[in-house]
Amino acid sequence: MFKPWILLGIAVTLFGSGVSPLDNGLAKTPPMGWLAWERFRCNTDCKNDPDNCISENLFRTMADILVNEGYARAGYEYINVDDCWLEKERSVYGELVPDRTRFPRGMKSLSDYVHARGLKFGIYEDYGNYTCAGYPGVLGYLQRDAETFASWDVDYVKLDGCYAHPSEMDRGYPETGRPMIYSCSWPVYQIYAGMQPNFSLITSHCNMWRNFDDIQDSWASVESIIDYYGNNQDLIVPNAGPGHWNDPDMLIIGNFGLSYEQCKTQMAIWAILAAPLLMSVDLRTIKPEYKAILQNRKIIAVDQDPLGIQGRRIYKHKGIEIWSRPITPLFQNYFSYAIAFVNRRTDGTPSDVAVTLKELGLTSPTGYRVEDLYEDVDYGVLSPQTKIKVKVNPSGVVILRADVQPDFPRRVPYYTTPKTVFNPLHQVFRIRNNNGFSTR
Repeated sequence: MFKPWILLGIAVTLFGSGVSPLDNGLAKTPPMGWLAWERFRCNTDCKNDPDNCISENLFRTMADILVNEGYARAGYEYINVDDCWLEKERSVYGELVPDRTRFPRGMKSLSDYVHARGLKFGIYEDYGNYTCAGYPGVLGYLQRDAETFASWDVDYVKLDGCYAHPSEMDRGYPETGRPMIYSCSWPVYQIYAGMQPNFSLITSHCNMWRNFDDIQDSWASVESIIDYYGNNQDLIVPNAGPGHWNDPDMLIIGNFGLSYEQCKTQMAIWAILAAPLLMSVDLRTIKPEYKAILQNRKIIAVDQDPLGIQGRRIYKHKGIEIWSRPITPLFQNYFSYAIAFVNRRTDGTPSDVAVTLKELGLTSPTGYRVEDLYEDVDYGVLSPQTKIKVKVNPSGVVILRADVQPDFPRRVPYYTTPKTVFNPLHQVFRIRNNNGFSTR
């Protein structure tokens, strides 16, 4: 049973004084795309593994799939190269050189290929003298490399933090005349070094940044990220907003380490967190059920909500968590909300959660139209006093959208004094009134 006194609170926090967030006109909603690293790592063996090595062929193929199989239509638009694309040495002129064997046509050609398909092109570098995998870094060449990327028509630059001193990382990306999203990995390096990141500087320089460990292909890794964001939300939530986002790292949906339920949970929580949605999966072999999670338009709409308010964990008790995010539309200063019920238990049986909308912080007297975003079920307009009951599978999620209703005559039933009856078919709830059951 949900106990309202355990509710941790719903807060909408905006930027404090002294913070001037970056406004380069980019990333007004969290960036979406495909990134090579988690799935393909630093596989450079194109002789023995030509289909999976880091090469121009891999990125061209993924660009084609993004367009041909519905990902681009769902909002995924970036094709991002990560580490291991370089030669081991710069040119005699000090310029970065793509690996001549794996990228024989060069990065400008790959960028053109991506752009010709209506997509955008991202690339990786590192603040130090080497990248994390030992290739040339930008130390001493930051301006030159930025100009090189601009000449290749790069749209997105990820700058890592290996082999660099964390105190030297609080700098903006050089001006080149070309708009490029700036993804900063280095706040997490400052945290590792025992420093408190200066989020005023981070938000003024970066469109997105990493706060925590690299994601690995395991549920334990996803859980650790979820815990970090819940336990540190008072520190990190105020820094997110249009143009500047906390980045919990890649989506690993469809790989090897997560169950179907766990994949649904990652997608739902990332949407609540207003996280960049960067898939790292082999799109050539992904199973249809995982593709459907990644292309769920209704959950993507939560992630891409134009208010850009990052959600929070508002309840945690005996393995059950509730996460809430204020979203559009608004009516008379009342937000709509996305609500994720997460079952962190792994004891083999689903868990029931019962709670009124009011206990979740949904108090508009005009009510809320409630919809299950995975089951695609509309439950009609519910009052704040309505008690809902959800059944959440182990390591799974139920994510609901509650749209505040305008104050005009309703064309749908409005339930004010309902009882709740569990519906095992949809693992959520039905409403019973004098006329029987209704899901609309």
